[in-house]
Amino acid sequence: MIQQALAAHTTVTLAYVDEDGPQACAVLYATDTAAAPAAPAAPAAPAAASGAVGGPVLYFVTATTTRHGRALADPGARVAFTVQRDGQEWSALTGIQGRGRCRTLSGAERDAGWRAYTRRFPFVEADERLRGALERTTLWELRPDWLRLIDNGQGFGHKVEWPPPEGA
Repeated sequence: MIQQALAAHTTVTLAYVDEDGPQACAVLYATDTAAAPAAPAAPAAPAAASGAVGGPVLYFVTATTTRHGRALADPGARVAFTVQRDGQEWSALTGIQGRGRCRTLSGAERDAGWRAYTRRFPFVEADERLRGALERTTLWELRPDWLRLIDNGQGFGHKVEWPPPEGA
C-alpha cells in the first residue's frame, strides 16, 4: 500500500533544520519500483551503505549548493517529509508521512538511481539541455526509516505504518 501511494505521486516536501532553523522544500522524486517491492522487505541498495533496513527508496535531484543541499549533506542530518496530491477532499485524503536520511549517490548507485529517475520523468531524457543540466547536478537517495500512509478513503484517520509499531 505504501509503495503504491509513493508511486501515485511525484513531489516530496522535505523538512530539515540547519543553522538558520527549520525549513522545507519540495522536489520531484522517483522510487525504484523494480528494487523496492510493494511490501517493504528488501532494500533497493545495500543496507550497510545507508544504515537503513528495507523499505522504499526515493531519488531526487538537487545541488549541494542549495540551502537544503548543504543541510542534507551533513552526515547526521535527518529529514521529515510528506507526499500528497494537492486539492484533495478531507474524506478521501491520502498521503505519506515519513522520516529518514538522505545521501548523495555516485558510481553504480548513481547510475541505478538515475535510471529510476528518468523512467519516472522521461521528459528529462527527451530534453538534451535539461538532461545535461540534471546530469551535472547531485542525485540523492532518501531512505526512510519510518513511514505512515494516511488513507481517509478507508475511514477517517486510517493509518498503515512501516515498520509496523511493536505489538501490531
